[in-house]
Amino acid sequence: MNPEACCPEYAAVSRRGLFSGAAALLGTTTVFGSAVLTTSAARAAAPAPSVLVVVSLRGAADGMSLVVPHGDPVYYAARPRIAVPAERLLARDGFFGLHPQLAPLLPWWEGQKMAAIHATGLPAPNRSHFSAMEEVEDADPGSDARVGWLNRLVGADLIDSPLQAFGVGAGAPPGSLVGPAPFLTGGSVDDVRVAGAEGDNVAPRMSSLHTLWDSSASPMAGAMRSVFAADEDFEPVRRTSPQPANGATYADNDLGRALRAAARVIRGDVGTHVLTVDHGDWDHHTDLGTLEWGRMVRQTGALATNLAAFMTDLGPLTDKVTVVVLSEFGRRVKENANYGLDHGYGNVMFVLGAGVAGGRYYGTWPDLTNQVDSDLTVTTDYRSVLWDVVSSRFEVSPATVFPRFSPAESLGFMTR
Repeated sequence: MNPEACCPEYAAVSRRGLFSGAAALLGTTTVFGSAVLTTSAARAAAPAPSVLVVVSLRGAADGMSLVVPHGDPVYYAARPRIAVPAERLLARDGFFGLHPQLAPLLPWWEGQKMAAIHATGLPAPNRSHFSAMEEVEDADPGSDARVGWLNRLVGADLIDSPLQAFGVGAGAPPGSLVGPAPFLTGGSVDDVRVAGAEGDNVAPRMSSLHTLWDSSASPMAGAMRSVFAADEDFEPVRRTSPQPANGATYADNDLGRALRAAARVIRGDVGTHVLTVDHGDWDHHTDLGTLEWGRMVRQTGALATNLAAFMTDLGPLTDKVTVVVLSEFGRRVKENANYGLDHGYGNVMFVLGAGVAGGRYYGTWPDLTNQVDSDLTVTTDYRSVLWDVVSSRFEVSPATVFPRFSPAESLGFMTR
């Protein structure tokens, strides 16, 4: 069955459809080759001492399949056909275990550089993909400012360079990047170039553009000068090898290509503090399946393979890179008739890399109930997880990034 037929609302949230609305919010937007530059003014950014990579699992991943609560008997009673057997779980403790397809990430888990925080989510249930994505990425309930939390982060860091944040992927930027602080979006490193400035045509193309715009006082000229500066500042990334380092092997799919590009941007060290990557098709109303077949096996394997390749590719640079993996909401406790799960509430978040006190499961587990409409109750606001990451890795006030929110205490998964 076509997954889009299960959830028309999710199918309607196309990246192309989002772009027309997002562009109106961005201020100055400039086509930059195949990339889009949103900027007030461009200047070179200093090398980034800390880098945050946010991987969004679009479609509402089932956290109870990714990190299985094998110690809660309701999990197996509610999922007689699709539950992951306890004996097949990885990194199993007395209550939780990892899906077997996460095996490529075990070296980071066992090296205490990867952790999971369960029963996380929005402060109130929201089962609309579009609305929940917006709420998660604004991270400022009640505000009509339409500024994403990552835009507030780079804005508070006062770098003021369009290279400070990069949304890697085709289409519109994620809502978390939208706002007044400048940023860049593009599908690949090769997208970030002045249109037509390729090969032997680089020098004459740039010369003619400078002649046209350098002496103009028009707003468009200002935007073009930002493009020229960003093009020059991005050159160290272009000079990096397109081949992954340290024997890393990415899958030849959208996620693999995006993370491969993200690794090149980090290796180029042009002052990019934040990168975002989307991984779609987690809306598993049907055919979530078992360990032998189904969409969860495929999606989880793709996620783990490419994240492991990314971390391997970076090598020693992982000492400054922290990865957060999250989804807009979770799935129901009880399986449906189609070997799938319907929209739910609580979910799991992963963090790996720099500053992570890993090899552990964090969060407070609520008891599950086996009813048709039973949810995994959220016991940890997802902003508490992001707050701990921001406060430990960036020299900014997390209260600036997450207005009107303050966690009661640290969750303890980040070192100080």
